[in-house]
Parts: sequence; structure tokens; C-alpha cells
Amino acid sequence: MYHGDPGCLAGAAGAAGPITKVGKGEGFVDIVAWPGYIERGETDKGYDWVTEFEKASGCKVRVKTAGTSDEMVALMNEGGFDLVTASGDASLRMISGKKVQEINTKLIPSWKTIDPRLADAPWHTVDGKHYGVPYQWGSNVLMYNTTVFKEAPKSWDVVFEPMDLPDGKPNKGRIQAFDGPIYIADAALYLMAKKPDLGIKDPYELTEDQYKAALDLLRQQKTLVSRYWHDAMIQVDDFNNEGVVASSSWPFQVNLLASQSKPVASTVPAEGATGWADTTMMHVDAEHPNCAYLWMEHSLSPKLQGDLAAWFGSVPVVLAACKGNALLTDTGCATNGEGNFDKIHFWRTPVSKCKTQEACVPYYRWVTDYIAVLGGR
Repeated sequence: MYHGDPGCLAGAAGAAGPITKVGKGEGFVDIVAWPGYIERGETDKGYDWVTEFEKASGCKVRVKTAGTSDEMVALMNEGGFDLVTASGDASLRMISGKKVQEINTKLIPSWKTIDPRLADAPWHTVDGKHYGVPYQWGSNVLMYNTTVFKEAPKSWDVVFEPMDLPDGKPNKGRIQAFDGPIYIADAALYLMAKKPDLGIKDPYELTEDQYKAALDLLRQQKTLVSRYWHDAMIQVDDFNNEGVVASSSWPFQVNLLASQSKPVASTVPAEGATGWADTTMMHVDAEHPNCAYLWMEHSLSPKLQGDLAAWFGSVPVVLAACKGNALLTDTGCATNGEGNFDKIHFWRTPVSKCKTQEACVPYYRWVTDYIAVLGGR
């Protein structure tokens, strides 16, 4: 797994340049994706953006789900996949690690329909070259049990600080946290509001002292956590059967539990939230490049964008998808946080050369230190 500092990225990948023409599909496209990102109607027959693509393109879609960005990077390093739906804490690592190739946007007719705020985003654009196609974006949320919390929690303190919850019982053993090094940013974001004297300006750009404070908070949280989650379906089961009442989560789990009439809701507390803006990126040695390009174009269709946003609780990168979609409805984008774009601290790879500080703790340190926190060190 690549854990280097992606500070020098020029000419990192795709030295031969992207393809100049899309030919006949090779019969398959292999994709590494987040759970719920590529549906063929198996979970709910109303959500299927694969079957028609397969019929029209002749490309059978094969999906490998991954629960964390580190898992995605590892799978792409191993090879055998054409595409990955990468979040910003993985994309620059794969560009600098030469695992993904430059995309020829001229071969993707729907590129012009992408939200301008995302078309040239720094987590997939390097030196004016695009290394992926934006897919969806959204916020990490605080999911909570509505029988315990009669009102939405106003702060992330319910998962970071030892306390009694509104039902009079301690939060110890009834909360969860995300099983990934990027979660250090969630602690840093909480401390931006909780301890302004630390001077944190960006949760991904931490000095040694700021970083130490975040780790100390996470060690405190460790005494409260029942499970560090990375499998969305296991978290759903834990809220159903294991007495978990509050956790960082994705809208996907919230929507799934709500569809089962479970007592859950979600909120973005006063401190704000981290989030993700995901990009479909193509392996530098993709075995099925024609099918990969056909899928990337398909991924921008308003129907897919709207259906996926309705299913996952995310926001489309094609804003036209926000209107006229029966599953999403015309209010769905607003419900899913379309207006929060400027409030979200989107995941990205921490690097040593940073903008807000003289020097910052790079990602490889986040990896080793978060593993140590989880191990009780």
C-alpha cells in the first residue's frame, strides 16, 4: 500500500497519455466501489443503473466493494481492476503512486454537464490534467437513535467526550467511530471549535502539537467506542441489534435504516463535518479501457446520478439530476445537503507541505498512529 507524501505530482501517471478514441467494448469492466455505489437491482429492484448499461454496451460490470480508502488503494496497487470510485483521501495517493491514468475528457461527451465546482477539483486534477470523472459528493453525518435523542445532538461531543446521554445512561459502549486514518480529521474538526487556542485552520493540515491533541482526543474516545466501523452493513446491524445509539456514518446507512422504519435520524452538528467528493479513476494498466470509458460516460447520465443520490443520500455531480427524478424527487438534493458544499471539509490526503501551516504531519504518520490508537497505544 502506498503511504508516501504526494507533494510532487507533476507527470506522475499516464506518461504515454490517455487514449484518443473509444473502440468496441472488451466485454467486461471491473470496478472497485464503495458499498451502494453500483447497484443492479439486487438489493432493491427500483435501483438499477447497471442492467441497461450492460445491454447497451456489451460490457458486463463486475464490482468489488471496499470499506475504506486504504483498502481501495491496496486493491488498485494489486491490479486487476479498471476503475475505482475514489475519495479525496485516496485519489492523490494513486496519482502520485502512478496507479491511475490521465483521462481524455474529450471522449466523455457529458463532461460539460459536471458541476463546475468539481470539474477541476484538486483531488483529481494535477497540472491541468484530469485523472478521473467526478461521481457523487456528500457529508459524513452523525447518526443517532431517536428514542435516546428526542432532539438532534448539537455537537459531536456525544461521540468524543464521556457523558450521560438524554436517556440517563452513559455513552460508553454505545457509540462507534470510523475505522480509517482519515477519521483523525474528524477529531481535528471537533477541536477547531472545542479548543480554538490550538489554532487549527484545516483538519487535514495539522502541526505536531495540533496532531498530538487530535490523537489524545481519539485515545479518550477509544475508552467509549464499542466498535470501529468500516462495513456499512455491519454498522446497520449494530444499530439494530447491538445497542449502538450514536456514530459517525454515511447517509447510506441512515437511509437504509429509515427504510426499515428504524428509530434513526442524522444531523450535521454545529462544528460542521468532514465529507467526500468521489471520483471514478482509471487504472494505469486497465485491461478494459473501452468499457471503462463507456462506463465513465454512463456514470454522468442524469438518471444514474439522480437514482444513486436517492439511494446513497449523496448529491449528484450533474446538477440537472436534481430535477425530474422520481426516486430523488425535486427536493432530494436539498435534503441530501446540496446547500452545504462550502461547509464541508472534503476528505483529502494530508501532506507535509501544506498551505495553512509551515509544516504538517503527512498521511503515512496518520496511518501508523491511528492503528496505534485502535490498539490502545
